[in-house]
Amino acid sequence: MNSNMKLQYKEEKPFQPVAQSQYPQPKLLEQSPTELLTLTPWLAPIVSEGTFDPELLRHMYQPLNLTIGLTVFAVGRYTCFLQHFLESAEQFFMHGYRVHYYIFTDDPAAVPRVPLGAGRHLSVIPIQKHARWEEISTRRMETISQHIARRAHREVDYLFCLDVDMVFRNPWGPETLGDLVAAIHPGYYAVSRRHFPYERRPVSAAFVADGEGDFYYGGAVFGGRVARVYEFARGCHMGILADKANGIMAAWQEESHLNRRFISHKPSKVLSPEYLWDDKKPQPPSLKLIRFSTLDKDSDWLRS
Repeated sequence: MNSNMKLQYKEEKPFQPVAQSQYPQPKLLEQSPTELLTLTPWLAPIVSEGTFDPELLRHMYQPLNLTIGLTVFAVGRYTCFLQHFLESAEQFFMHGYRVHYYIFTDDPAAVPRVPLGAGRHLSVIPIQKHARWEEISTRRMETISQHIARRAHREVDYLFCLDVDMVFRNPWGPETLGDLVAAIHPGYYAVSRRHFPYERRPVSAAFVADGEGDFYYGGAVFGGRVARVYEFARGCHMGILADKANGIMAAWQEESHLNRRFISHKPSKVLSPEYLWDDKKPQPPSLKLIRFSTLDKDSDWLRS
């Protein structure tokens, strides 16, 4: 063989967004009421307790010296959740890995001083105060994408974007890492997609037609490789801007746009509702444990 010969590789083509097509809804509880689906029809793993070996993943991921970012928004009265959120994250979120918390807040003085473990850092990022909570919700994707462009792309390998009014209850580790990660909403994991609260008005950029959709994903949890999160958040923001130009707001603000985008840009990994539970609901037999859950709270008081 000629020693000067070089192997020629075809340039890898990225997956294109999925064109609108009709196909059956993937059912999370397809097999039985107690067994969760473990693979989507587009071959993305659905992560739940029992589908992975934590010790094996630790040996695979810890030598990579990854830094995982975590964004959280604590605006207005929502700063009251920061202490519990951060303390539980220090106990359970990516234990043994470098972590960088990014706290976006309109009240930096309200951020509590929570002791952080080795290799774990916290940055407080002041943001503008808005009168209406809907405005805060619709600006989050813009803020995340701008923050990634300004600094996070240099500081972290992966980024998760989580809601602050939640608490970690069990380990959340490298099993959640993937190119683009979504979490199934706890309120709609066992119902037909015709009951999903998608935006149904064709005039909205978040419009989802009947017969479309896979799972209903929660806006409280998404993440992935930092570059993919940037693209995803920016795409959602563009949809929100298009709606604003047309004088409308999607049914569930950013969550509607997140669900629309996940239909055309499929997540490469899906987290079961154990990564996004609701404390008001009893734990069903299909979930072996709860890792991250929303707290029971007075939403009217928080948003007033």
